[in-house]
Amino acid sequence: MHRQTTDIPLTDLTGRRAVVTGASDGIGLGIATRLAAAGAEVVLPVRNPAKGEKAAAGIRREIPGAQVSLRTLDLSSLDSVAALGDALLAEGRPVHLLVNNAGVMTPPDRQRTADGFELQFGTNHLGHFALVGRLLPLLRAGRARVTSQISVSANRDSINWSDLNWEKSYDGMRAYSQSKIAFGLFGLELHRRGEAGGWGITSNLSHPGIAPTSLLAARPEVGRARDTPGIRVIRFLSARGIVVGTVESAKLPALYAAASPDSRGGAFYGPSGPGHMGGPPAEQKLYTRLTGTEEAQRVWEVSEKLTGVRFAE
Repeated sequence: MHRQTTDIPLTDLTGRRAVVTGASDGIGLGIATRLAAAGAEVVLPVRNPAKGEKAAAGIRREIPGAQVSLRTLDLSSLDSVAALGDALLAEGRPVHLLVNNAGVMTPPDRQRTADGFELQFGTNHLGHFALVGRLLPLLRAGRARVTSQISVSANRDSINWSDLNWEKSYDGMRAYSQSKIAFGLFGLELHRRGEAGGWGITSNLSHPGIAPTSLLAARPEVGRARDTPGIRVIRFLSARGIVVGTVESAKLPALYAAASPDSRGGAFYGPSGPGHMGGPPAEQKLYTRLTGTEEAQRVWEVSEKLTGVRFAE
């Protein structure tokens, strides 16, 4: 057994604006709460307003005086992403932290986004790609740190270049891995392009390890009526402090990447315990599937084409 670390020191974020996707529950809610405790004004873009209101109320209860507000976002719709971008641009306030945390995992059957993309590729990668592109002027104004949450699954399988949307055949786990590999390559390419172009932003990656979150639980909205066997095993191990993490510890790598005084752009952070499944956060060796700069450039170019979002330099 091992004891999970549940907090880390963060930079004082007073006067800074943070945007956290997927923050209506689980790891994202933990990230948003901790950023609010560090003084940040936290924006929660959510798909479900009722769930978002409950999350915001919980943050305010835990952190008296917390600055937290909701916006509408469905990452599986490029129109919704554009609407959020327009709304925040109209507010005109710089964004200092963007944590791309939201995600969907292994629908049992192939599903499509509003724009016709395979759901995981469209939501986990393309939706966030478009969001960063839409918010780029605000990120540049805030000299922002962009942290993108990937997964241990980015260390397996590959990008299915001959069938990005899994129309010929569908494997939920391989499609999930593809979405996270593409997203990780994007996060690293964002840092390289930001440095080369003098954008003033930094970008890095995090992964939460393995923890009993809602990703593998029953989710009727993705066609999963029951908890998976995998999540039942993870809950059993997590409750006993065996190898895997907790929801509380799983939030720490992204927090470290986004707001630790010791984190840096272009790096990769995750749990430091056995198998990198749990334990305190630390910098980690980049997965081999994320080291190719040519493939990262290819992901970027294809993503611009598919989303219609170009990063103004």
